[in-house]
Amino acid sequence: MPREIEFVFDFGGPNSWFVHRAIPAIEAAGKVTFRYVPVLLGGLFKATGNKPPMMVYGHVPAKVNYDRLEMDRFMARHAITGFQFNPHFPVNTLLAMRGAVAAEQLGCAPAYREAMYTALWQDGLKLDDPEVWAEVLTKAGLDAAALGALVQDEAVKAALAQSTERAVERGAFGVPTFFIGDEMWFGKDRLRDVVEAATA
Repeated sequence: MPREIEFVFDFGGPNSWFVHRAIPAIEAAGKVTFRYVPVLLGGLFKATGNKPPMMVYGHVPAKVNYDRLEMDRFMARHAITGFQFNPHFPVNTLLAMRGAVAAEQLGCAPAYREAMYTALWQDGLKLDDPEVWAEVLTKAGLDAAALGALVQDEAVKAALAQSTERAVERGAFGVPTFFIGDEMWFGKDRLRDVVEAATA
């Protein structure tokens, strides 16, 4: 039976997009499966005192250039194409992440995640605009009205907050974060390590 890896994600983290794109080929081998765990990245940062890499290292050209090199290497390793940096970055993902919780309840989470990741990191859309968000859903064949209503539900809001709090309690401080049981890995560059650990 495939070993489950928890994938703690927020659509607003570009490195989560890379992982999302790499997962299908990894799962196709039949040894591991990934369970997406939605959190609010801003909540992780606030709770842990962490800051986005662009704020911490944006003034260090060599670090910025190296990060881009690592992106290119990751895409080459996993045969990923289509990435473009979102011109509206940083995008407030509160609506999109509440939508991820709502989509799980409506049974359309995989299609919803694909629509959000594509809109943010391939199409460069401003997903914190409710109209744009709804248009993306409709274009993907999802029920924008049902999702739009459910994201306002207090239980959905609470579920996202609780998921974020649990991730912090387990040691998460950013995305992408992975868990196998209580053991944690952070960052897209640890993806190979966490898969090796799961299949050892």
